[in-house]
Amino acid sequence: MAVLLVQAGPALNTPGSAADPTPPGSGAGTPQLLGPAQIRELAAEVGVRPTKTLGQNFVHDANTVRRIVAASGVGPDDIVLEVGPGLGSLTLALLGTAGRVVAVEIDPVLAQRLPTTIADRAAARADDFEVITADALQVRRADLPVLPTALVANLPYNVAVPVLLHLLGEIPEIETALVMVQAEVADRLAAGPGSRTYGVPSVKARYHGRVSRAGAVGRNVFWPEPKVESGLVRIEREPIYSQDPVTRAAVFEVIDAAFAQRRKTMRSALAGWAGSAVEAERRLRAAGIDPGIRGERLDVADFVRLADTV
Repeated sequence: MAVLLVQAGPALNTPGSAADPTPPGSGAGTPQLLGPAQIRELAAEVGVRPTKTLGQNFVHDANTVRRIVAASGVGPDDIVLEVGPGLGSLTLALLGTAGRVVAVEIDPVLAQRLPTTIADRAAARADDFEVITADALQVRRADLPVLPTALVANLPYNVAVPVLLHLLGEIPEIETALVMVQAEVADRLAAGPGSRTYGVPSVKARYHGRVSRAGAVGRNVFWPEPKVESGLVRIEREPIYSQDPVTRAAVFEVIDAAFAQRRKTMRSALAGWAGSAVEAERRLRAAGIDPGIRGERLDVADFVRLADTV
């Protein structure tokens, strides 16, 4: 896949102090965060209007990005992968804490402007930032200039779950993830067996590690203001299950089949996957699973055992 790597360049402008949300008393090397005025000025400068197609909603509240970084738990030893950095609000906050940040931005206009924003507002950290112009759903481990230890992102809501699962599967070096997604999606990701919101995203996320809600985010911290509430989800990698892509794909195939018609028993739901209801029942019993149970009652380990039956 072709990607464009853009290095941060030298500072071109001195950031203004008016309405700057960086707290008084911050050191000279502390990144100067963006507020509502700066976000709109940057957007106007590059001629960008947020689009629904790319799921763009820019965070303009400095306290919110600080809270996201704090919840992520990243520190100076971490290399952070950020998806959809936009105008750089979260990126600047991450550079105040993380050792290095690699951003993946699909919009070439925004990607081209980001190094200048970092040089202007975080000059001391400019060498610790890189941006790749690419679709996060297509990014491969080999495309990255350095392998990240953490994923921190305000994910585009229209592709949040596919992007999250793709990156966790593609880059096993990611030890923790803290993502902001639509509140309803956050509930699904963090749901456990037996919950009415437990489903495909829940099980697949749990395949990679422990999943938990890490807070809520109001609509008023975004521009433009979305019509939905947002939530933070944290995933801590637990390499219990195989990282082999073929093995993982086999498990995920069973998960998809089990929830395709969630009101059906596993015997019926997996008939197509197994070839027949009789064969589905045989494989369920071989895995120690009641054929009359529904998928929403099963945990990741159950699906892993089931995928391993022959």
